[in-house]
Amino acid sequence: MADAIRVLYVDDESGLLEIGKLFLEESGDFSVTTIDSASAALDFLNKEKFDAIISDYQMPGMDGIQFLVEITPCGL
Repeated sequence: MADAIRVLYVDDESGLLEIGKLFLEESGDFSVTTIDSASAALDFLNKEKFDAIISDYQMPGMDGIQFLVEITPCGL
C-alpha cells in the first residue's frame, strides 16, 4: 500500500476537527493533522509539508479565502 495522503485540516470548531479526522483516517488512506486557526496553520506550513489542505471558510481572524491567498505563494 502506498504512503498515506497527508492532509492539514484547519477549522476553529474542535468538534468538526475531531469528526473529520476520524472519518478521513478510517480508510487508512489519509493521515490528518488538525489545527484550530489559519494563522497557526501558516506557521505550521513553514515546518511541515502536506499533500492537501482542508479549511473552514468562516474563521475568526482570517477566513478560508484569505488563508488560501496567504498559502498560494508557498507553492501549494
